[in-house]
Amino acid sequence: MTTAAAVGARRIDVGKLLPQLIAPVVALVIAAAISSIALLISDKDPLAAFQHMYEFGTQPDQMVEILNKASELYIAAVAVAIGFKMGLFNIGVEGQSKVGAFFAGALASASFMDWMPGGLRIVLIVVVAMLVGAAWASIAALLKTQRGVSEVISTLMLNAIGGLVVTWLLNDHWGVTEPGAQIKTTGILPESSWMPGLPIISGTDQKVLGFFAIAVFLGAAYWFVINRTRFGFDLRATGYNPFAAVASGVNAKRMVITAMLISGAVAGLVNLPRMLGESHTYTEGFGGIGFTGIAVALLGRNHPIGMALGAILWGFLASSQIILDLDGIPKEIILIMQGVTVLSVVIAYELAARIGRRAQQRRVGVATAAPAPVPAVVEESK
Repeated sequence: MTTAAAVGARRIDVGKLLPQLIAPVVALVIAAAISSIALLISDKDPLAAFQHMYEFGTQPDQMVEILNKASELYIAAVAVAIGFKMGLFNIGVEGQSKVGAFFAGALASASFMDWMPGGLRIVLIVVVAMLVGAAWASIAALLKTQRGVSEVISTLMLNAIGGLVVTWLLNDHWGVTEPGAQIKTTGILPESSWMPGLPIISGTDQKVLGFFAIAVFLGAAYWFVINRTRFGFDLRATGYNPFAAVASGVNAKRMVITAMLISGAVAGLVNLPRMLGESHTYTEGFGGIGFTGIAVALLGRNHPIGMALGAILWGFLASSQIILDLDGIPKEIILIMQGVTVLSVVIAYELAARIGRRAQQRRVGVATAAPAPVPAVVEESK
């Protein structure tokens, strides 16, 4: 066996990889079984319900909506996953996304910005949303590093504060009521700054929101930074063992602040797909994506491809509420499916990790117990 082949063989641990591949499949089967029980209790046929969900979700119009929903969820999941890689539980994506989108929308729609070309205005919205999201996340980062306040508590409180601040500014100061509207929003963005859709689904005139492309780029950037840069290595090392990372020269406090800033900056982008491609303004209807992003990140194990599949699955389940409602099935069944899916996947991955560790320990035990080979030089001397 050549050296390259030997290295490749060591890298691919089938005994450890196989349980990780089987785990999500088993988890989905368990989730479907539990959901079937809930449907049976509601006097509904599970097979018919699942068939209707599949037929409805694979229609071209619904596939567009699923990808649109998945774009928002994926961005939120990446924001959460950055914190998870550092060992931080940033549950403040909801608040960071709201304040980021609101201030970006309010600034870009202001009358004194009329001179700005549409393309440049889109860039401005993206940059401002990221900066404001990062600034809002920095509060929790500083509280943790300077005062030892748990980021779970601080980000949870900042969600409520951010939402109330946005509501206050929107209703009492910067909001406008467009003709025929009943709620206040930020000003409508000029048409030149509307992000065009992507005709990537055939069989429909509906287009996928243009921000979908940015979500894909974000996932690729996340993978590269986490797995192919020194910063990503330090981030993962600090998350695995902060004491060992500090002993090796990593500044843990600086890593906490940096990770929270990046996570908040990504969170600021969560509401932009709809704002730039659909509503063209910020409304109080934005929200709820940040918390769901936590579930998607857990579902995808913080891996860019896993989170993409999780976001698509979540978008599919969300769109299925319509057809279930038409069939007389309580829409709460979808919430049960989502919750059971996340719980099943988390448990399945934990069991798979334990099985993988035990298999690896057995292999190490066998290898260390085996007698060492006799060197050829000794044989010749005999």
